[in-house]
Amino acid sequence: MPRHYRKRFLGIGLGTLVLAGAFTASAIPAFASSLPVTGAHIVAHFNFTAGQQPENITLEPNGDADVTFAYAHQVARVTPQGKITILATLPAAASGTTAASGIVRTPDGTLYVNYIDIGGTQSGIWRINRDGSAEPVLALPEAGFLNGLALDPGTGALFTVDSYSGTVWKVWPRTGKANVWASGQDLQPTAPGGFGVNGLKVHDGSVWVSNSSQGTLLRIPMLPDGTAGSTVVAATGLASIDDFSFTGRGDTLLAAQPGLNQVDLITPGGASQAVLTAADGLSGPSSVAVSGRTVYVTSAAYATGVDPNLLTAHLAG
Repeated sequence: MPRHYRKRFLGIGLGTLVLAGAFTASAIPAFASSLPVTGAHIVAHFNFTAGQQPENITLEPNGDADVTFAYAHQVARVTPQGKITILATLPAAASGTTAASGIVRTPDGTLYVNYIDIGGTQSGIWRINRDGSAEPVLALPEAGFLNGLALDPGTGALFTVDSYSGTVWKVWPRTGKANVWASGQDLQPTAPGGFGVNGLKVHDGSVWVSNSSQGTLLRIPMLPDGTAGSTVVAATGLASIDDFSFTGRGDTLLAAQPGLNQVDLITPGGASQAVLTAADGLSGPSSVAVSGRTVYVTSAAYATGVDPNLLTAHLAG
């Protein structure tokens, strides 16, 4: 979920000033003319006034995309043909505001979703079962703003982040237990109320997170005993980084940069390249997923206020 501009999300102002040149062609690097991502097209347009702003995404084996609608606190499935089915609606707040953020799929088809209760005590993780039923798995009332969510396929544990406190939680959904797995200055926001750790993925024996405030991509090794190793800064200068997804080519990844209205191809230690922009249909991209050579991008339109959507594109070579 983005924070690199002053915006209203769930009635709370998040982030800092809009980056100069954001949402304009001037933000696109000159070398973006030869792109490794092609054939972008919008699969589905969502209803902005109904709160259908797609925050996060996970994929089904058949190519369907499961997304969270943040403001509507819903989970929806979108087919490659653009058919939209609401899978579950999480509870509305007794007071304050609720939202759905991170989502992940386990191999048996179960979905886990972050549930945010702003100003309340019901924040936590919910399970969406294959029969469509939804139930709370774990309460994390101390979390300020749950954001990214990822599965460790080796252990079945989940990792999630609290963007406000700059912490990574490790969760065992079968037992309902959780503990703070990683914290520290590299994970913190630069100012109170800002977003520190945001996007989250488990990749090649490490937990990778983005820090939106600091504009960094971080790698935290998973040690043999399951604890967190020392945080490594893998990339810097990513002024608007949110969620990201690895491409299947080493550590190269695609990252949503909502404040720039683009998706960047990033190789840690190398330069980033804008590969999708507003010209392709982006409207404040919030998350990315990759399956084979197909790229999925959700646009939540938090700052643009128009045309939340899901698009797909082709990853060349």
